[in-house]
Amino acid sequence: MTGEPKPGHTVTSRYDAQVLEDADRAADPWAGVDGAALARAVRAQAGRPVTGIDDMASYLARQVSDTSHREVVGPLLDGAGASGVVVRHGTVLASWGDPTRPEMAYSATKSVLSLVAGIAHDDGLLRLDEPVSAAIDLPQFADDHGRAITWRHLLDQTSQWEGELWSKPTWVDAQSTREGTESPGGPPGAGWAYNDVRVNLTALALTVLLRRALPEVLRERVMLPVGASDTWSWHGYSTSFVDLEGTRLPVVSGGAHWGGGLWINALDLARLGHLCLRRGRWNGHQVLSLRWIDALWTPCPVKPEYGLSWWLNDHRTVWPTAPTTGRCARGNAGTHTLWVDPARDLVIASRWGGDVETLLTEVSAAVPSRP
Repeated sequence: MTGEPKPGHTVTSRYDAQVLEDADRAADPWAGVDGAALARAVRAQAGRPVTGIDDMASYLARQVSDTSHREVVGPLLDGAGASGVVVRHGTVLASWGDPTRPEMAYSATKSVLSLVAGIAHDDGLLRLDEPVSAAIDLPQFADDHGRAITWRHLLDQTSQWEGELWSKPTWVDAQSTREGTESPGGPPGAGWAYNDVRVNLTALALTVLLRRALPEVLRERVMLPVGASDTWSWHGYSTSFVDLEGTRLPVVSGGAHWGGGLWINALDLARLGHLCLRRGRWNGHQVLSLRWIDALWTPCPVKPEYGLSWWLNDHRTVWPTAPTTGRCARGNAGTHTLWVDPARDLVIASRWGGDVETLLTEVSAAVPSRP
């Protein structure tokens, strides 16, 4: 029967054969799949848990390499071990750990933030190449540099904005200099840097633009339409609020560098990946526009392996041994990864697992690409 493993395929948990999207049930998810190789890859990943995550405060303190302003200002969630799912044609082929337990998504949150930006785009509120200051009034976009920042600059991490937000200055984030692709003092678009303060500025700008808390928008416009659980949550910092006409709105963070961020389970994360794989469509309903999905995966001119807060493996820069057809959201050096491969109609969500590149490579080898 379609959606159930054929003889010889190893069922690894009770979540196997769960159908995420009803509209996709006509396709046989096991067609051409090397079930034994898939089972080996999943078992191996289950055996590569990241250690120390049961005490997230200590774990995060070891991860952050900032020399100052290291204080955690957002909530933390202790981890519970490696978990994940492999989804093809909208059906779960394999899973490991507990894929229903929410975990901190770390910087995979940034890719979800870009989905919320897509809602603003589809509603006609956001135009990628127009200045942010044309749509909203915030002091961060009031000087000459700020007025030149577009929404694209914010979402592809090329804004090169300098300042302080929620007590964290941009210069303190040690991630900014690790790539060597920033253009210090240069105009927006001239350099790229992975900077959580700037991503938090993006979340602030989107909150002001939409005039609603971003988790509410995500829940109503994306999570409910794709049938996600109610176990996910999205957090900011203790001081990250904005007042809009007398209403105080929380502003979420775009990662977990100082705590907070998206807390979500592997199955719900896979649903978001499948939505992007289906080019924004879910059970006959266009949740996000085709145009926005294309924009997400358009390479940044100064960082070709990066789109609008999504990583692109076109040149095998992100994961050298994984297919060039993959796109991903990733956090904490890949210990949280959402892999989307349109060529294989494949989604992999991996949480708190080490050596994710091996998982992506081995599962991809077990799943045939389209002719």
